[in-house]
Amino acid sequence: MFDSVTAVALDSALDSLAARQRAVANNIANVSTPGYTAQRVQFEEALSRSVAAGDGEAVATTERSLEPTQLNGNNVNLDTETLSNVETVLRYQFATQAAGGEARSLRAAMRTSG
Repeated sequence: MFDSVTAVALDSALDSLAARQRAVANNIANVSTPGYTAQRVQFEEALSRSVAAGDGEAVATTERSLEPTQLNGNNVNLDTETLSNVETVLRYQFATQAAGGEARSLRAAMRTSG
């Protein structure tokens, strides 16, 4: 029922944004941990390619940041993480609103098709 490219893409985006939120939380939790390198979650390009191919399914990848490290080997920047968190929360809210809109449209279509 919810297998349109849009619905699948929104589901992939929500899963990937949740993974990004977890990575940001881990990064912030380890801001003072010697040798810890920040995690970065990527999915936008894969999602774009998948939608263009008519599928919509994409899996996020998590990689270690290559940003410069401090003397203790840690490269977490609290300002960067805070901005990433705000951006991710806003994108997640937008995607949930879009998913809700798609569900409302389907319900309305089912009511009027009878």
